[in-house]
Amino acid sequence: MDIRLLRYFLMAAKEQNFTKAAEQLHITQPTLSRQLAALEEEVGTPLFLRGSRSMTLTEAGLLLKRRALEIIDLEEKTLDELRIKSDLTEGTVTIGCGEFAAVEALAEICRRYKEKYPLVQIAIHTATADTVYEMMNKGLADIGLFLEPVNTEELDYIRMTESDHWVVGMRPDDPLAEKEYITKADLIGLPLILPERLSVQSELANWFGKDFKRIHISFVSNLGTNAGVMAAHGLGYPVSVEGAVRYWRKDLLIQKPLFPKITANTIFAWRRNIPYSLAVNRFIEEINAFKA
Repeated sequence: MDIRLLRYFLMAAKEQNFTKAAEQLHITQPTLSRQLAALEEEVGTPLFLRGSRSMTLTEAGLLLKRRALEIIDLEEKTLDELRIKSDLTEGTVTIGCGEFAAVEALAEICRRYKEKYPLVQIAIHTATADTVYEMMNKGLADIGLFLEPVNTEELDYIRMTESDHWVVGMRPDDPLAEKEYITKADLIGLPLILPERLSVQSELANWFGKDFKRIHISFVSNLGTNAGVMAAHGLGYPVSVEGAVRYWRKDLLIQKPLFPKITANTIFAWRRNIPYSLAVNRFIEEINAFKA
């Protein structure tokens, strides 16, 4: 599949009009129409629902748009890596991570790294573990920061032990805010907001033990910030690792630790036996030096 055709397709999908897309691409409208018709013939299915003044994407078109964006991103990343001079560390290091307290360790690693290699750009993607893992498998992310448990079968990694702590979020005027810590008995019957990942929920299930069946799960959330918004509106109590919510204004949301205490390990991971750019290899060296 021609990269140039994918760029034509993405522009047409963005403009939803062949004439406007052709103007942006600096080609004629008939040329664009022929090229996209050839693309549809190649993939064997219509990509556009054509109207009198505009068009929309079909189901197949939506799928191709998602994949085309990934392909273009990967192509640009690959070209950047190939252009790097052997005697100069530059390019991009792409990192995928969730909202963990261990991101502070990442920030310190990045600070040290940028002092040594100021020409390297660091791209940080905040996402769930499943999304970060998929990005790494597709070559769209170099480094992943994961909360355990996570499948490390095909990864090399460094573990940050007890780097995150489980807490409960609540409004500062909530009766639980007066407590030093929160127990299982405090949470029974309350509307709870849990992490979406089942493997992470299992950690909480172990903590509750037989009482896990008695809790009321009102929401699940893949990232902690939106769970914090729900809590600030009095809709529930997010139970999760500290994450980004601890940086909220204390007049909106506070956090209290669970008791008995639960800690969580975080890992910095990268795919095993993959040839990385000089910039990425030196970032991995910085991770190892930070942990040493």
